[in-house]
Amino acid sequence: MSVDEDARWLDWVTKQFESIAGDDKEIDLDEFKTALKVKESFFAERFFALFDSDGSSSISLDELLKALDLLIHGNETDKLKFLFQVYDVDGSGSIDPDELRTVLKSCLRESAISLPEEKLDDLTLALFESADKDNSGSITFEELKAELENFPEVMENLTISAANWLKPPEMEEKRSHTPRYLTRAYWHNNSRKLLFLCVYAGLSLLLFIGAVLQHSEGNIFYMLAKGCGQCLNFNCTFVMVLMLRRCLTWLRVTWVVRILPLDQNILLHQIVGYAIFCYTLLHTTAHVLNFVQLSERSGFSLWEYLLTTRPGIGWVRGTASVTGIVLQVAICLMVLCSSTFVRRSGHFEVFYWSHLSYVWVWALLMVHCANFWKWFLVPGLVFVLEKIVGIAVSRMGGLYIVEVNLLPSKVTHLVIKRPQFFHFKPGDYVYINIPEIAKYEWHPFTISSAPEQPDSLWLHIRSMGQWTNRLFEYFREPETQSLSSKRLTTSLKHRRQLEAQSGENHRFCNIKCYVDGPYGTPTRQIFASEHAVLIGAGIGITPFASILQSIMYRYRRRKQNCPNCSYSWCENIKDSDMKLRKVDFIWINRDQKSFEWFVSLLTKLEMDQADEDLEGRFLEMHMYMTSALSKNDMKAIGLQMALDLLAKKEKRDSITGLRTRTQPGRPEWGKVFQKVSEENKGKVHVFYCGAPALAKVIKAQCEHFNFNFYKENF
Repeated sequence: MSVDEDARWLDWVTKQFESIAGDDKEIDLDEFKTALKVKESFFAERFFALFDSDGSSSISLDELLKALDLLIHGNETDKLKFLFQVYDVDGSGSIDPDELRTVLKSCLRESAISLPEEKLDDLTLALFESADKDNSGSITFEELKAELENFPEVMENLTISAANWLKPPEMEEKRSHTPRYLTRAYWHNNSRKLLFLCVYAGLSLLLFIGAVLQHSEGNIFYMLAKGCGQCLNFNCTFVMVLMLRRCLTWLRVTWVVRILPLDQNILLHQIVGYAIFCYTLLHTTAHVLNFVQLSERSGFSLWEYLLTTRPGIGWVRGTASVTGIVLQVAICLMVLCSSTFVRRSGHFEVFYWSHLSYVWVWALLMVHCANFWKWFLVPGLVFVLEKIVGIAVSRMGGLYIVEVNLLPSKVTHLVIKRPQFFHFKPGDYVYINIPEIAKYEWHPFTISSAPEQPDSLWLHIRSMGQWTNRLFEYFREPETQSLSSKRLTTSLKHRRQLEAQSGENHRFCNIKCYVDGPYGTPTRQIFASEHAVLIGAGIGITPFASILQSIMYRYRRRKQNCPNCSYSWCENIKDSDMKLRKVDFIWINRDQKSFEWFVSLLTKLEMDQADEDLEGRFLEMHMYMTSALSKNDMKAIGLQMALDLLAKKEKRDSITGLRTRTQPGRPEWGKVFQKVSEENKGKVHVFYCGAPALAKVIKAQCEHFNFNFYKENF
């Protein structure tokens, strides 16, 4: 922190103290935890003991500020002495193995990392043996200082400001930046989308002006209603064009993808949807105000204009007003049920079923407006054709879920028998229907297996809503309930064999399902990239699982082995189908268990490159665990040092078992992308799948470094 930040932080501590301290102006241990929001008992007790200089079992404001001032403004030695005193639990002037083990165990709890007791012993011995230079059986201050000097990043963090050790999460600095939408980089990297939106807005404006001029004989409200109505004719068909998934998938392999923002069709669909909502409100309001004026000089009241067919307004028996009101209600409900809150809060079915009302909206529009059918005819025929093809493909042949794995964090791994006619690209997604779960519901999920796997399709589905939770719970039931009676009758012997092989979270089965797809995604651009950065957050790894496997299948085909020795090498991987020169894979997880989803796959990928030196590796992996405290937190320094030492010794990470070391905390995107930029492997394309909030952060950094950014939606 800077000097100003330190001052603000000390002021915050003072206010916290004064708000919690009693009449005696002192705080005890429990109040200390509350004041500085230190949760782990061990570290709270050690901090409290060191701050309590008079040993009174309470801390005064002067004692607290004196100690914190030393940490903020003290030199490197002062800060190291404080760290040493935290570790020296019994105050003997040295750290023995048991004290170090206690500290590391508390570090593990603070970072939400679960390791066996034997692994904790290994970590303790690795750090202790490295630091105990004279083999005296204890670590002195000088030895700890010498050991810390082997970790430059730790020393650097110590010298910045020790106040970071106790800094609460809410105190993160809020910097003022130029709004990203006004930067040159944003306009450059979003040129296709912005050009498309400009053309869309210009066309809407022309349609509006044309309709207003055509009906200039009416009053201002009538003209406004007609202008908005013409825009609605266009938008209510265009919103459908943006969701013609098969057509868009086909267009992705043509030159059109270089001109139109096909990768952002869902965002554009949402924008057009909100435009429809605004136009309908203006259209309805203008008509109501027009009817108010008409009712004053005609024989019909306002309510007759709005709710009856008596005035004869409309080309189908005067139903324009009635159908207009129904359309207004239907569109408002569709927009409301499509909100992020509904879709992301476990109520996907509300969004799904309300969105199906588009059929009735189009039917009512045909009745409501005399000219709508002219706008709808061609796009509508294409839409119907797509639906017919989708139904035919999904019902063609019998697809069965043949294997299920229940993974940590309620992730269901489905293995589906792959039909011969099913061809897809890495990163594609499908819609799946499982009648046993819900007869009429279709849900989109990314294919997590590689196209080179001939016999099966993989889907990894995280339980986040009603349907996905029902799916997980269904396969948690006893296997005899998961198998159909016909299958049990006809293949009893086979079932018994499968039951013998099945574990608690892994089973074989034969459950009917239907698949509609595949459909293309932005990741189809990856093989046209030179340097690809794949960023997955949590279950967002699924599209990249398919891509990574496909890349390594191609890598293996090019790998050559010398017949006379053990030397192996890989031929130039760059070809007409694949321009990739480097792939950086970044996986961010909240907790340790989430890494278990794909750890076996990642292990295989590492083994494929085991013979390559670090700089020559085609694929480089980076793992981050956000619940783990970062290296600039005093409560994690010892643990991270021990993990580094043990990883070097065992040549594998203690958290995941991979050779790649898991980094604590969140990535510093500026440093990550700076390193990528300095590698100079060609034009960088960043592909992201995960939470929308993180997508905004990464996209802003991509704009700064002039990287192309693509976001997956499934």
